[in-house]
Amino acid sequence: MDYGDKLFWLSVLIQRKYAQICAELDLTPMQATLLCAIKDEPGRMTQLATSLGMTKNALSQLVDRTERRDLVSRVSSDEDRRVIMLGVTPAGKVLAEAVFAETAKRLPDIAAGLDPEDQRALERLATAVVNASLL
Repeated sequence: MDYGDKLFWLSVLIQRKYAQICAELDLTPMQATLLCAIKDEPGRMTQLATSLGMTKNALSQLVDRTERRDLVSRVSSDEDRRVIMLGVTPAGKVLAEAVFAETAKRLPDIAAGLDPEDQRALERLATAVVNASLL
């Protein structure tokens, strides 16, 4: 198995754990990701589509489904009324915080079979990858 294969299977492990957490909270992974993206401050629909890797149409459909559950709300921007902002409702905020907390608590389980030194190395490397991708 080459490096790309290993990263693929690591991604599958992470996605499987995340999907399990989301299902327990009665959310799809995309709904959970959307809530987490806007849990601290509203986001512009166009920027959210880009950051979530979705088309505007796909994001609108996701927002429609999530809005029907009273987890998000659309509002016009204070600066430009043509801009649609998306924010979490109080119920959405509670679920977003729960997703974050459960993921932070349970995702490290995928490395439970590693010795402590390898777990720390994985943490350092994951941090470096995330930091490098935010630039």
